[in-house]
Amino acid sequence: MDTLPVLALAGLGSLAAGAMTAVGALPVLVGRIPSRGMRDLSLGFAAGVMLAASFFSLIVPALEAAGADLAGDAAPAAIVSVAILLGMGAIALLNERLPHEHFRSGREGPEATALRRVWLFVIAITIHNLPEGLAVGVGFAAEGVAGGAPLALGIGLQNAPEGLAVAVALLGEGYPKRRAWAVAALTGLVEPLGGLIGAGVIAVSEPLLPWGLAFAAGAMLYVISHEIIPETHRRGHQQKATAGLAVGLVLMLFLDVWLG
Repeated sequence: MDTLPVLALAGLGSLAAGAMTAVGALPVLVGRIPSRGMRDLSLGFAAGVMLAASFFSLIVPALEAAGADLAGDAAPAAIVSVAILLGMGAIALLNERLPHEHFRSGREGPEATALRRVWLFVIAITIHNLPEGLAVGVGFAAEGVAGGAPLALGIGLQNAPEGLAVAVALLGEGYPKRRAWAVAALTGLVEPLGGLIGAGVIAVSEPLLPWGLAFAAGAMLYVISHEIIPETHRRGHQQKATAGLAVGLVLMLFLDVWLG
């Protein structure tokens, strides 16, 4: 596949996924805000979708891509394992070094008190959305629409409740409805950047494909474990969140197998 079409697909796919952040935040403008329990159920569903997408759309194709060029069983598994850990480590490093704010544990990072609260939220969501865009871009670069579209769908589903969570949190801090929605919407615009980076790297160097796929999976797994699941469990809605995760995981698995 030519580089230009790959970049265009990756940019459009990751843009569509990122735009779901704005769609998810719309209730703060036009309707009733869902209950905390419903939001946690939705985030749990999104975590399940992302978990299935990480394995079936990224890790399994990464193993296949590594095994296509290397003899033996250990080498492909080692490559994918190392790349997953590198992806998780990269996001953990960003999480540690950049000043930001979690909904769960408050401010973290150097010189966080010198930044306005709204920018702490923006940086936090940027940490989340960059690896998601990267995953979409790598998916399109690896297998075209068949590989990228399921990832864009899964990540878009995850972005909708996340956008709502951001907008509601900003409302709680006294921001006007339109401004809260606008900030939530803008956080999704970093995903096309991640998509273009991921697709560009893979399009230029095909041997990096298994590394890129597994790296993106590791980045997504870190976000699921470190942010999404703890957020859904902190207000006593663990059962709803876990049920949502189970449904999201098996639905994404079914769609991935059914649609090929």
